[in-house]
Order: sequence, then structure tokens, then C-alpha cells
Amino acid sequence: MSEENKDFNTEAKETANEFSEGLNNMANNENKKMLAGILGILFGYLGIHKFILGYQKEGIIQIIASVVTCGAAGIIGFIEGIIYLLKSDEEFYNTYQVGRKPWF
Repeated sequence: MSEENKDFNTEAKETANEFSEGLNNMANNENKKMLAGILGILFGYLGIHKFILGYQKEGIIQIIASVVTCGAAGIIGFIEGIIYLLKSDEEFYNTYQVGRKPWF
């Protein structure tokens, strides 16, 4: 009976570890995609989606462009937000987080 408990406990721990690793991977990849996409659509003129992805220089450029054009440059953030949400998780991760592609 104790042998069965040990096997069960070992399997339960392995399953819990796999589950937590999967959650961590999903949180890192998917949430950045969703967050950047939604912020790009709603607040694209502020460049917040650029800062979320780690593109500080491009975020500042987006803010300046929006101020100079009285907000018309916000269409760039809106379009980028839609593009982010339409890409698959893997494609988004490889393009914008690994490949560091700052625009479109």
C-alpha cells in the first residue's frame, strides 16, 4: 500500500510541475500578445504596446508622432494591435519577442 502511495505522489508532483511550466509559458507568450494587441487598439497613439514588448525607442517615437500629428499617427498603433491579435501565438513570439521586429 505504501508503494502505491509513493508512485501516486511522484506522478502527482510530476503532473503539477508540468502544469505549472505550461502556465508559465502561456503567461509569458499569450498574455504579452493579448495585452500588446488590446493596448495597441485602444491606446495605440501613446505607444504603450511598444513599451510592453520592450521597444522603448519606438514607443517614444510613437508618442512624438502622435503629438506632432494631433493623434493621427495613432492609426499605426491601431493597425499593429490588430496584426498582433491576428498572428498565432508562436508566430507572434518569434516575430516580436525573439526576432525583435519593432514596426508592423
